[in-house]
Amino acid sequence: MKNSKNYIVSLDLRVHVFNQNNRFLFLTSIWLFIFLILSNSIKAQDVPQEKYKLSLAETVEFAKAQNKWVHAAYIEQKAANEDQKDTYAAALPVINVGSSYQRFSDLTLYTDGLSHSTSGPRKPTPNSAALGIDVLFNIYNGGKQQAVQKEQTSRLKLARLNTSEISGNIALQTATQYLDLVRLNELHKFILDQLKRAETRVNNIYSLYRNQKVTKSDVLRAEVALSNVGLSLQQNENDILIANQKLVNLMNVPDSVVILPTDSAGMSKPDIMSLKPFIENAEVSSFDVQKSAENIETQRARLSGVKSNNKPSLTFYSNYGVNYPNYLFFPPVNQAYSLGFVGLKMQYSISSLYQNKSKVTATKLRVNELEMQHEAHTDHVRIEVKSYYIKYIEALRRISVNERSVEQARVNFGIVNTKYLNQLSLLTDLLDADNLYQESRLNVVKAQTDALAIYYHILYTSGNL
Repeated sequence: MKNSKNYIVSLDLRVHVFNQNNRFLFLTSIWLFIFLILSNSIKAQDVPQEKYKLSLAETVEFAKAQNKWVHAAYIEQKAANEDQKDTYAAALPVINVGSSYQRFSDLTLYTDGLSHSTSGPRKPTPNSAALGIDVLFNIYNGGKQQAVQKEQTSRLKLARLNTSEISGNIALQTATQYLDLVRLNELHKFILDQLKRAETRVNNIYSLYRNQKVTKSDVLRAEVALSNVGLSLQQNENDILIANQKLVNLMNVPDSVVILPTDSAGMSKPDIMSLKPFIENAEVSSFDVQKSAENIETQRARLSGVKSNNKPSLTFYSNYGVNYPNYLFFPPVNQAYSLGFVGLKMQYSISSLYQNKSKVTATKLRVNELEMQHEAHTDHVRIEVKSYYIKYIEALRRISVNERSVEQARVNFGIVNTKYLNQLSLLTDLLDADNLYQESRLNVVKAQTDALAIYYHILYTSGNL
C-alpha cells in the first residue's frame, strides 16, 4: 500500500508538471503569435516613416489645400476665368493691318480669235502695291455679345462653385477618415486591455483546473478566446494601416507618412443650437442648390443669345490705306495715293423669323426644366440636412446612454468574474460579460465619432465646409 501511495503521488506530480508545461507552452505560443503580428506590421512599413501629430481641423485644412482633385478643379476655374476675359475682349474693335505687292506680266491682246496677238507692258506700270488698316466694331447686334458675356460669367461662377464643392467633399472624406482612424486607435487600446484580461483569465482557469474546480473544457474555451483576441489585434493593426493610407492619400503626402491624431473621440461636440443657422440656410447655401440656380442663369443667358438672332445688327467699319498705282482716274496714273473711309452697316435676317422660332422654344423649355430641377435639389437638400440634424441629436443621446452602459458593463463584468472564480457562474457568462464590456466601450467611441461625422455631413450638405 505504501508503494501504491508513492506511485500515486509520483503520478500526480508528473501530471502537475505536464499541465504546467502545457500552460507555459500555450502562453509562449500566444506571445509569439502577437510578436509575429507586430513584426509583420513593422515589416509592412520597412520604408522610413515620418510621423506627424495633427488635429482634426489641421488635417481637414491641409487636405483642402493639397488634394489633387481640388488642384484640378482650381485649374479649371482659372481656365473659365480666362474664357470670361476672352468674351469681354471679343467686344473690342477688330483691327487688321494688311499689305500686298504684285508684279504683272505683259498684256497680250488677241484679234480674230487667237490668230493675231500683240503684247505690251501693263499701263501705267506692271507693279502694284497696297498698305492699309481697317477697323470693325459691333455697335449693336441684338444683345448677342452681352448674352455671351453673361453666359460665360455664369460658367465662371459654376467653376468656382465646383471648386468649393470638391474642396468640401474632400474635407468631408478627410474628416470621416480621420475619425475612423481615431476609432481604430481607441479600439486598439481596448483590445490590448481585453488581451490582458484574457491572459489573466487563462491563468485563473489553469489554477482552478489544477485544483479540479473546472473541467478541461473551460481551459480550452479560455485559450480559444485568447487566440481570438490576438486575431482581433492583428485585424485592427491592419485596419489602422489601411485607414492611414487612405488619409495620407487624401492629403496628397507620401505613403511613408504616419498621421497620429491628437484629437480623441471624446473631443467637444458642437451644440445643437449652433447648427440651426446651417439647417435654416441650407436651401440657399447648399452647393447643389447654388449650382442648379447658376445653371438656370446660364440657360437664360443662352436664351437671350438665341433671341438676338431675331434682331438687326449695326456695325461701324473704317479703312485707311496707301495704294499704288492710282486706278481712281482714267486712264490710270503711275502714282501712289492714300485714301480712307468710315461707314455704318445695318443688317437684318428676315429668315430668322421662321428659322429661329423652334430654337427659342427649345431653349425656353430647357429653362423650365432647370427650374424644376432646382426645386427638386432644394427639396432634397432640405430633407437631407434635417435628417442629419435629427441623427445628430440621436447621436448625442446615444453617447450619454452608452457612457452609462460602460460603467454598468464594467461592474457586471467584475461581479460575474468574482462569481466564476467562486464557481457560482459559468465560463459562458464570464465571456459574455467580457464581450459586453468591450462592446459597450467601443459603442461609446463609435457614437462619439458618428456624431462628429454627422456634424461634418451637415456642414457639407449646407455648403459650409
